[in-house]
Amino acid sequence: MKNIIITVMLLFCGSIFGQMYNPVKWSTAVEKISEKEYLLKAEATIQAGWHLYGQYIEEGGPSPTAFAFKKKNFELLGKTTEEKGHEVVDKIFDMKIKYFEDKALFTQKIKFTSDAVSNIAAEVEFMVCDDSNCLPPSSEELVFKIPNAKNVASADETVTAKKETVAVKKDKIDTDKKNDSKGLLSIFIIAFLSGFAALLTPCVFPMIPMTVSYFTKQSKTKAAGIRNALIYGFSIVIIYVLLGSIVTAVFGADSLNALSTNVWFNIIFFVLLVVFASSFLGAFEIMLPNALANKVDSQADRGGLIGIFFMALALAIVSFSCTGPIVGTLLVEAASKGGIAPIVGMLGFSIAIALPFSLFAAFPGWLNALPKSGGWLNTVKVVLGFLELALAFKFLSNADLVLQLHWLEREVFLTIWIAVFGTLAFYLFGKITLPHDSPLNHISVGRLSLGLLVLSFTIYLIPGLFGAPLKLISGFPPPMHYSESPYGVGFSKNTGTVNAESLPEGAEYGPQDIITFHDYDKGMEFAEKTGKPVLLDFTGYACVNCRKMEELVWSDSKVLGVLKNDVVLISLYVDDKKELPESEQYTSETTGKKIKTIGNKWSDLQIKTYKANAQPFYVIVDHNSANLTEPSAYNPDIENYYNWLNSGIKNFKK
Repeated sequence: MKNIIITVMLLFCGSIFGQMYNPVKWSTAVEKISEKEYLLKAEATIQAGWHLYGQYIEEGGPSPTAFAFKKKNFELLGKTTEEKGHEVVDKIFDMKIKYFEDKALFTQKIKFTSDAVSNIAAEVEFMVCDDSNCLPPSSEELVFKIPNAKNVASADETVTAKKETVAVKKDKIDTDKKNDSKGLLSIFIIAFLSGFAALLTPCVFPMIPMTVSYFTKQSKTKAAGIRNALIYGFSIVIIYVLLGSIVTAVFGADSLNALSTNVWFNIIFFVLLVVFASSFLGAFEIMLPNALANKVDSQADRGGLIGIFFMALALAIVSFSCTGPIVGTLLVEAASKGGIAPIVGMLGFSIAIALPFSLFAAFPGWLNALPKSGGWLNTVKVVLGFLELALAFKFLSNADLVLQLHWLEREVFLTIWIAVFGTLAFYLFGKITLPHDSPLNHISVGRLSLGLLVLSFTIYLIPGLFGAPLKLISGFPPPMHYSESPYGVGFSKNTGTVNAESLPEGAEYGPQDIITFHDYDKGMEFAEKTGKPVLLDFTGYACVNCRKMEELVWSDSKVLGVLKNDVVLISLYVDDKKELPESEQYTSETTGKKIKTIGNKWSDLQIKTYKANAQPFYVIVDHNSANLTEPSAYNPDIENYYNWLNSGIKNFKK
């Protein structure tokens, strides 16, 4: 059992890579004792070389075998019993542990409390190991068919009885995650919260007590155990920060920002997120190659600082099926910011992952306060799966906006989100179950609260189908004007509250019905004609922060009054894919790239003139294109933005 130290701790929640193992088969039988009493038998047939743990193992050891019976018209008489099995003093856990080989029989005596006899549904959760690997805790649904039953349940009823939802302890997921917030601090906070969400998955949470126990028991002194655990946590931080650094170095800070508006990138990431969501919902497991895990595992046997580092690397690898989708989403969201955002994101994520290992090593008594591993961890994965699915359509929407296909307009997008979050609410209330869910005897306060929150959010989305602005999620759905009914169902520019007026040549109604130009020259010509300064708005169809500014800041009455009356707005979309006439195409003097599209042209103008390439980017200029004040980027402070506009206008009038 040379490698059991590493594999029990680090493969506890990881899948065995390269192939699927199913070393335990369960069968059931029922023995009649009297008219009211029966003996339920569950037998495990165990593949050679593997062993199954018993039911009664002290806290801090491996996951025991546990049975959960759906109590209906019967009561349990005593505890579930098991055979003698093998008992050994395990050096890893420093305790006596019981396990079974080849076969294991478990029995439970019951007594019916009414004449409504039916089949009995139960679930068994168990963990198996061989001499080199441990599979993550698994569960299986069992059905005990009662002989001579007066009222045997139908097949559909049996399936329904089996698929009760998971009992949740307390869900700590922050459902108000803001995936694209302002600044590096916001990215750090989002990543930190995402790291805590990852902690509550079946691939990470059970590792905390096992890893801390290992460091404290294997170290000669308490101080040495704490020191090694701190090094372990620090190694986790280094590994994830290196990942963020590699992403930044490979693609380049500026290229990452460009990727966020790339059509193919958004489509590919939409597909990836759907795959990630399917994995979280239980369709399959995403696994890294077995050879990689084995190689890292062998390095962890070296001991010392290097061994501890490879133990941390092994944790990152074997927990990939749970953390991979979260890390991937974070990297892409951070990448859309450009610069060192991916590094900052991975720093926040890894600190959240590493913190519990260090704190519990310093204060091992806190381990007793941790909830035990169970089916609730799977519920966390399912919730994350729904969130991944909702986010996936944001990336598909980006591609649709950039191409201006109008396939995923605002109403369609909101309908999809209503369906996704509505289904999640039903799942949390126990009305929808998935094949790998555990029976649910009751709904905890935490789960009920989260369900009510999700249901409230779903109801909040519905008025958006009829023109409500939905400011809570501004920037995520397509903008109001990218809609079948921009002014709400039953309203139009001529029949609603918006006054019809003749538009200048080359202009159209933009966000908040502001008269907007998309052609630089025509906008400047109109500004000179009307004697107003120009607000250059470097934006993008797929720019989330641009939409937030338009929906949250530009909608303010003071700001809107300035934008409609005191300036000429020229919105230049840097991701506009329409090709320039061949005679207008050129090679950029700044970047050396071929400028083929309208978006390329405006992006090159921004880079060449203002040495910036992020959006939104606002510049107030006079009729000679001279700056009237310092340019402004994303600024959700309404008062500050209003004062900035007025300062430019004031300088224009001097």
